[in-house]
Amino acid sequence: MTRMAHGSARHLPQTSGWLTFAGTLAMVIGAFNVIDGLVGLFNDDYYLVGSSKIMVFDFTAWGWFWLILGAVQIAVGAGIIAGRMWARVVGVLFAVLAAIGHIAFLRAFPLWSVLTIAMSILLIYALTAPPARARG
Repeated sequence: MTRMAHGSARHLPQTSGWLTFAGTLAMVIGAFNVIDGLVGLFNDDYYLVGSSKIMVFDFTAWGWFWLILGAVQIAVGAGIIAGRMWARVVGVLFAVLAAIGHIAFLRAFPLWSVLTIAMSILLIYALTAPPARARG
């Protein structure tokens, strides 16, 4: 009986606290981006500068961008926690996209953007550091 227990333990996927952290962080960043999107769509006076002062687009376009990106990031975060490799890859891509987007959005909401850029960089590390077959 001891042999069987050891034999089945070898086939269990390796777990990683980093991936659980990454999935949770992806969902938090996604929620932040959804909030950014809703504010951009419904209350563009909330931001520090007018639409003409941000790098590209107006606040309505940014609102849709952040809303869609955030919704996808929340779903990807759930996929990361579930141990899906595709979610790790997509999570890195969307973290890079979010960081670049927040650089462009920096003037409109500096503190929020810097915080989100830092979390995106941490997310990229948390997704790439664990072994390929690890699960959250």
